[in-house]
Amino acid sequence: MCRNIRTLHNFEPVATRDEVHDAALQYVRKLSGSTKPSRANEEAFDRAVDEVAAATERLLESLVTSAPPKDREVEAAKAKARAAKRYATV
Repeated sequence: MCRNIRTLHNFEPVATRDEVHDAALQYVRKLSGSTKPSRANEEAFDRAVDEVAAATERLLESLVTSAPPKDREVEAAKAKARAAKRYATV
């Protein structure tokens, strides 16, 4: 379930609100043990996603690094190569 949470810091261009929201959603899903909350829990679930997303945005804005920004396409290609090697059939 948490495979979709990706590193969002130190990329050019910076993480979008959608990427931050998607990571927050996956985090709340993992903690709650539910991919879709019941109607009774929907408001609390949505509020938690919004709060985690806001905290994530504040964190990303305050982090500093001396490393050069990473390129999304290069990092995606590296991840794809790792996955191909990991899941290769013999």
